[in-house]
Amino acid sequence: MLLDTSGLLCLLHASEYQHQLAIAYYEAASTRIITHNYVLAEFVALAAARGLPRAETLAFVADLQASPEVQVVFVDDALHGAALELLRDRLDKTWSLCDAVSFILMQHRSLTEALTTDHHFEQAGFVRLLDSA
Repeated sequence: MLLDTSGLLCLLHASEYQHQLAIAYYEAASTRIITHNYVLAEFVALAAARGLPRAETLAFVADLQASPEVQVVFVDDALHGAALELLRDRLDKTWSLCDAVSFILMQHRSLTEALTTDHHFEQAGFVRLLDSA
């Protein structure tokens, strides 16, 4: 399972519509859980935009990075380039660079599910575990 930005927000913030479901998916994950540093960067910005306490957000990110259940992939030149190429090949989509990195990682790791509310994952052929509110 890939942890996406909106899924992380649902995990952290108790008032999010999908909070309990996100926790259930996270705790029940029997396969690899991955995310990447672009998701973490986007998450910190989203949490700030939503007015969440910065210390709580940064502690949450630190806990994720320290967790033995979560692998945080750091985007290198090759992955970044592949994501840009995917975006160039799919100009009809409004996918972000962060999304494209996620899609490439999921494809390379044979992952099908993402803890996210983002419909772009379904557009790319993956399973979105959380509905958008």
